[in-house]
Amino acid sequence: MSDTQTLDKAAVARYLQDNLPGFKGPIEVTKFQGGQSNPTFLLKTPDHGYVLRRKPPGILLKSAHAVDREFRVQSALADSDVPVARMHLLCEDDSVIGSMFYIMDHVPGRNFNEPSMPDVSAADRGRIIDEMNRVLAALHDVDITKRGLADYGPEGNYLERQVGRWSKQYKASETKAIPAMDALMKRLAEEMPADDGQRTLVHGDYRLDNLIFDAKTTDCRAVLDWELSTTGHPFADLAAVIMQWQMPAGPEGRGMAGLDRAALGLPSDEDFIAQYCKRRGLGGVDNFGYFLGFNFFRMAAIIQGVLKRALDGNASNPERAMKVGQYVPVFAQHGLDALERK
Repeated sequence: MSDTQTLDKAAVARYLQDNLPGFKGPIEVTKFQGGQSNPTFLLKTPDHGYVLRRKPPGILLKSAHAVDREFRVQSALADSDVPVARMHLLCEDDSVIGSMFYIMDHVPGRNFNEPSMPDVSAADRGRIIDEMNRVLAALHDVDITKRGLADYGPEGNYLERQVGRWSKQYKASETKAIPAMDALMKRLAEEMPADDGQRTLVHGDYRLDNLIFDAKTTDCRAVLDWELSTTGHPFADLAAVIMQWQMPAGPEGRGMAGLDRAALGLPSDEDFIAQYCKRRGLGGVDNFGYFLGFNFFRMAAIIQGVLKRALDGNASNPERAMKVGQYVPVFAQHGLDALERK
């Protein structure tokens, strides 16, 4: 029986031997502990490193864990200004290991769990965050038609679609009443700005710990975790960065609340937004508080789903899932507070 913690190494090796040109075993398998949604494994051979990312087994929320979409978007971005891992294979045959999966190159480098980056110099901290800004602007400047992604997400009001979708997802995984979450969903529906026509590729979970940087330089080598990607409003991604920074500093919150950013070489929210707008030739960002509140809401809905999977017994990392699941009311209140920000 397949589960989220183990992988049938023999079955994977047979599949790769039959389908991946140049593959030479044996393989050693190690599970990455960071991801909560799609279980991810490092596959090491004597001369190459691969990553296997799979849909979890069991009963899942509709449209969630779409590893085939992750494979498609990263394949489309090959050789673009948005660095991604090289994609190899998508296996849609559940009989191989129990669920759909894909194989990509392992990208070695540095990954920073905290934006304060305690082991990095102040100068390099600034360069890394500026590189994060550059990649985000490049992502939103991707020509989705030329890259074959014009149909990657529906047209129309992205915010309306997302608020509706995540409200349904939240209700489907609700385990107890959270008044702040109910209030936030109501206000997001009532205060939604009109569609301004901006439609780009969006990552959906753009933050520092989803980027791999070169081991020696401050260049970004790969953007990871494309599960929530679609076409939509670019300011949702921009606000996702700022949302993360409002969290407490440290390995749990992974934010920058209370830090002296200038002393650490880190930009203010306003400076990061201004640099993004400069790169994209924009005059500014309207309704930023709404986009920020939306991001807090979506993250609350996501971690509620993580908690529900833990309670149902099919979380990727059960102990951490139970811990992060307790933050749903906190994110909901932050979302209400963000709606007051102009």
